[in-house]
Amino acid sequence: MRDVQPVQDAVINNGVGTMNDRPIVRGLGLRKTFAERVAVDGIDLDIPRGRCFGLLGPNGAGKTTTLRMLLGLTPFDAGTLTVFDLPMPERAREVRARVGIVPQADTLDPDFSVAENLRVYASYFGLSRRQVEPRIDGLLDFANLGERRDARIDTLSGGMKRRLTIARALVNDPELVVLDEPTTGLDPQARHVIWSRLSELRDASKTLVLTTHYMEEAERLCDELIVVDHGRILDRGSPRALIKRHVEPEVIEVRGGADAVIAWPEIQAARTERMGSSLYCYTREPAPLLNRLQAATGIVFLHRPAGLEDVFLRLTGRELRD
Repeated sequence: MRDVQPVQDAVINNGVGTMNDRPIVRGLGLRKTFAERVAVDGIDLDIPRGRCFGLLGPNGAGKTTTLRMLLGLTPFDAGTLTVFDLPMPERAREVRARVGIVPQADTLDPDFSVAENLRVYASYFGLSRRQVEPRIDGLLDFANLGERRDARIDTLSGGMKRRLTIARALVNDPELVVLDEPTTGLDPQARHVIWSRLSELRDASKTLVLTTHYMEEAERLCDELIVVDHGRILDRGSPRALIKRHVEPEVIEVRGGADAVIAWPEIQAARTERMGSSLYCYTREPAPLLNRLQAATGIVFLHRPAGLEDVFLRLTGRELRD
């Protein structure tokens, strides 16, 4: 990757092994309440180095609170937490100096140019201009913003702003990058560009912690993830392992005419879920149902492989969360 250097982990000199052997984040029994609402309910968390680790869950599931505890921004009520083997929140300042943060909302300064935003942000880490200037060209190249270095922030598209926010999070050469819904609101082209850049970071041995509501994003980027709801971890694994564990491999969505087919033996042989006028049929043997649907008239259906979204909905339910 261009000018974004991988972290060289040091060797532990106590005979245990290398730093690469130890999780970068370790939490045990973490709990946080706000008034009478339990936001995080006794979760255990260990995040390996050099991988992309995802937190998935509905709104209000406890994802953002977990990230804020990890960064030392929200104190927890019970449990223990270390980041880089440093206890939190006591060593939060030291931890944040080694972390890059991509928040949900862009917090770029509209009074500065693209390059000036990087330069000013670097000053918060105590980096001198001599240290920062060589990094700026590499970070702008990484973000595909080299030709916009002197542009004002209000002239950038949404995708450009998100790429600049990611580049800004790398200005201190962090070991850990925390990304809270990094592609929300972007069009598919911008989203794919950012996915490519995040993959480069992972390949460069950066550790990424990602929250997202885009299941395709989690499937593409995450080596491992947890599904959280009501402050508890429902399951953990790679996207492929979670799909295999929780849902049948084939899905047939009957999008029109569900009432007409609900009693078919081929439908009864599948596991079904009803959502409004749509019927979701999960099966290992799709051929009999597909054959009958194709012979029928007036029925709209879609056949696809099962994905992480199916796992998410099975574990957390289909009801709307605000």
